[in-house]
Amino acid sequence: MVKFDTEKIESEAKRDFERAWLESGKLLDREGIFHRQIKKTKRHPLMELVVEIRNILLDMGFTEVVLPMIVDSSEVVRQYGPEAPVILDRVFFLAGLERPDIGMGKKKLELIKKIAPEFEEVESLKNILRRYKRGEISADDLVEALVEELRITETQAGKIIHEVFPRFKEMKPIPSNLSLRSHTTSLWFPTITEFLKREPLPIQLFSIGPKFRREQKLDQTHLYESWTASLVVMDENVSLEDGKRVTREVFSRLGFPRVELVTKKTTSKYYAPRTEFEVFLKSGEKNVEVADGGLYSPVALSRYKIPYPVFNLGVGLERLLMARTGEADIRRLVYPYFYTKVEFSDQELAKMIRVKETPRTEVGREIARAISATARKYADTPSPCEFEAYRGRVTNRTVVVKLIEPESGTKLIGPAGFNSVYVYKGNIVGVPPKGWEEDVFLNEVKRYGTPTGITYMDGVAALAASEIERSAKKDGRIKVRIRNVKSPADVNLMIEDVAYRYLTSNKKRIDIRGPVFTTITAEFI
Repeated sequence: MVKFDTEKIESEAKRDFERAWLESGKLLDREGIFHRQIKKTKRHPLMELVVEIRNILLDMGFTEVVLPMIVDSSEVVRQYGPEAPVILDRVFFLAGLERPDIGMGKKKLELIKKIAPEFEEVESLKNILRRYKRGEISADDLVEALVEELRITETQAGKIIHEVFPRFKEMKPIPSNLSLRSHTTSLWFPTITEFLKREPLPIQLFSIGPKFRREQKLDQTHLYESWTASLVVMDENVSLEDGKRVTREVFSRLGFPRVELVTKKTTSKYYAPRTEFEVFLKSGEKNVEVADGGLYSPVALSRYKIPYPVFNLGVGLERLLMARTGEADIRRLVYPYFYTKVEFSDQELAKMIRVKETPRTEVGREIARAISATARKYADTPSPCEFEAYRGRVTNRTVVVKLIEPESGTKLIGPAGFNSVYVYKGNIVGVPPKGWEEDVFLNEVKRYGTPTGITYMDGVAALAASEIERSAKKDGRIKVRIRNVKSPADVNLMIEDVAYRYLTSNKKRIDIRGPVFTTITAEFI
């Protein structure tokens, strides 16, 4: 089992990143089939809504397109006119790092020699740096170019970049006129222009994807990124009433036969005056605005040489999902793993408790079953006593497995040997096979708890069988002795980390205790 010592690795990386990077790679397996794909399907409700509305629009006869995520700010100016500065204030502008001019002085060469004593390719290095500056070598390929052309190692190339040329670390972003789209509309105008050259009227398009807004704050109703389903209809005689009819049909198919369309008091400049409306849905006691639509302004359309009316509708999918589910916080809806408290049912916790060491071969599993069966059959036999549980071949050697109890005055298996592990109200409890009838709490656990199907002896038998498998090529005698149990690990049981954190943070009990007093021996003949 691979589990990293993250604090140690992080500390080593601070001292020497390249060394830590190389050494930590040895912790990972390159060969072997260890992982078995487990079906853990869980769909995100936002993506489910994306699929749903996509199918609706396709069924209504719309053509799906993919609109670019990045838009030049000049497009916003063309569409919004004098309103553009206010709109651009909500935009995320993109920036890039300006590649520096890097000189090659005597001191730098001395540093390189310390890192790569055999280095002689000074002119080749200068050439690489010039090509990098001109953009002929991408950032992703710089290390590879150093390794191949200078004939040095990957570690040496990394150290040269980080230690010899500190200007790489001093590069600062330079803003550009490119931005992440804040409105799907900013991409519709150039897209419609192209479709005019390719298709006869009517043109009916839709696109589903994220938009980005530099909100002043992130709260229950605002995120930097949100998803929109946007559509446009262009035809010679499309009217606002046509657009509202399309809007009502979309929402009716989504399960909202009644929607309220409210004309906005002020109109965005890319829409024609008094044609912009908002769509409201009932969510609990509130009306939630979930969409915005209208007819594009002939002024904005003319700047793209578009001579026909265009209706546009944009549906905010997170807002729509909030109305559908009643969730009041958009953050919990989209990013539940960041904004909701971890909760597990007893059934979920039960699945996160398992036997840690298990035999890998069918013979090993047969030995484990034989140990459990023998223990159960002779559990109450007074000691001293000894029973052979298994005799057979393991990797071409005969092994004899026994359960023994040499001390007198007791039994082969202690009273807790066949305790069963249950989960009840988030607590993990070992319940004995008998003697719990008068205990109120254990009665509740037996009646209402979730059984894991694991007994203490299951863990002990699997541990012994695993030890036998590992020792098959050695001489001598194996002995597994389990005494008074105080924790799951004492009987080879494991609670997944995520479950353990949940239990401890919620002050739940892990009560796996009891006298097992079991001894298992194995001798190879």
